[in-house]
Amino acid sequence: MGARRTLAAVAILTVAGGAAVYGSYVFSERAGPSHATGRCTASLDGATSTLTAEQAGNAALIAAASQRLGLPARGATIGIATAMQESSLVNIDHGDRDSIGLFQQRPSQGWGSVDEIMDPHYSADTFYEALIEVDGWQDMEVTVAAQTVQRSAFPDAYATREAAARLWASALRGYSGAVAVACDVDAGEGTTAAALITRLDADFGEGAYEVRRLAVTEDEIWLDVMPTGDDAASRDGVAAWLVAVAGAESIEAVVNGASGWERGVGATPVEPPADAVGVAVRLMRTPTA
Repeated sequence: MGARRTLAAVAILTVAGGAAVYGSYVFSERAGPSHATGRCTASLDGATSTLTAEQAGNAALIAAASQRLGLPARGATIGIATAMQESSLVNIDHGDRDSIGLFQQRPSQGWGSVDEIMDPHYSADTFYEALIEVDGWQDMEVTVAAQTVQRSAFPDAYATREAAARLWASALRGYSGAVAVACDVDAGEGTTAAALITRLDADFGEGAYEVRRLAVTEDEIWLDVMPTGDDAASRDGVAAWLVAVAGAESIEAVVNGASGWERGVGATPVEPPADAVGVAVRLMRTPTA
C-alpha cells in the first residue's frame, strides 16, 4: 500500500454520533445562535446536499486530503462517498467486527493500529494510498472503485451516496463557485490564527496556503488565505472548506471575491479589510489570540 505518512500537526475532530442527512435545505436568514440547526449544505445548479456540521467537517478533511495527495476531484468524490456509506461521515470507534473510523478500516486487516485509524487524517491517507494502487481507478464507476478498496459485503451500496458525494467534492475542490457551502452553526468558543493555520496545514499540507493577518480587534481576527499556486479553483475550494469547518474552528465569516458567508446570516456580501487579496476569513478571537 506504500509508505504511510505521519502528520506533524493533526487536528482531531470531535467524535459524536449522528446519522447522515442528505437532501434539500433552506437557509434561514438572520438565524441567531440559539436557532442554529448545526447543518451545512453544498449546492450546485439547484441541487443540494445537507450534512451535519460534524459530517461536513469530515467531508472537508477528506476532500483536502485528495488535493494534498495530488488526486483529481474524482478522488474526493470516491473518498467522500465511501465514508458516507461506511460511517455516515462520523469518526466512530466501533463497527462490524473490529472496523473503526471514517472508513471502517480494520486493524486486523493491516490498516494500522486503533489509534492510527482513529486519526481521520491517517485513515483518509491510507484509503487514498490503497485507491491509487487500483489500476484504472479514475475510469471506474465510483461504487466499483470504492468496493475494490473496501471489499464490502454490500458492493453496490456506495452508488447510493454518489450524487451527494459529487456535490460535496465539487464544492470542496473548487468547481461549484466562489462560496458553494453554507452552514448554520452556533458560535464557537474562540480561536487563534495559529490554530487555524495548524488545521490548514494538517488538511492541505504545509505550504499549500499562505496566511496573512489583516486586522485584529478585541473580539475578532481577520486573516487572508491565499493558495501558493494562486489559482481560482484552490481559492474557491478553500473558501468552501473554511465554511464547512466553521463550527469547529470558530469561523465567523468567509469572503471570496464578491461572494461571502457569515455565521447566523448565510450568504451575504461581508465587507473584508481593504488589503485582502485572497480568501478573507474572520475568526472569533480568544483573549490570547
